[in-house]
Amino acid sequence: HVQLVESGGGSVQAGGSLRLSCAASGYTGSFYCMGWFRQAPGKEREGVAAIYTGTGSTVYAASMEGRFTISQDNAKSTLYLQMNSLKPEDTAMYYCAADYRCGDYLLNQDTFGYWGQGTQVTVS
Repeated sequence: HVQLVESGGGSVQAGGSLRLSCAASGYTGSFYCMGWFRQAPGKEREGVAAIYTGTGSTVYAASMEGRFTISQDNAKSTLYLQMNSLKPEDTAMYYCAADYRCGDYLLNQDTFGYWGQGTQVTVS
């Protein structure tokens, strides 16, 4: 069965950086799209960044563009999120997501059927 395992979260001071990883396994063929979402306490889950795995085309939420970079290593079946210039408002649980069939709305959580358990990012 499909497994998505996130890692790389932690505590960092404002202005710092973190790189999240998402290791995928148990899938058939290849995912058509993958993405990162986050959820802060008391808030709804929101899209951070996503990528069409075949073309490498990416999309970012407006507040993250320029600070965050999504990338993939197909050989390692791993998705990354490089986060720079972190702010306290970036504090959240970050989730990796994937699916075989994707529409145009990659920052919509309904696009994705497979999810990881999340990794906590705390910015102080």
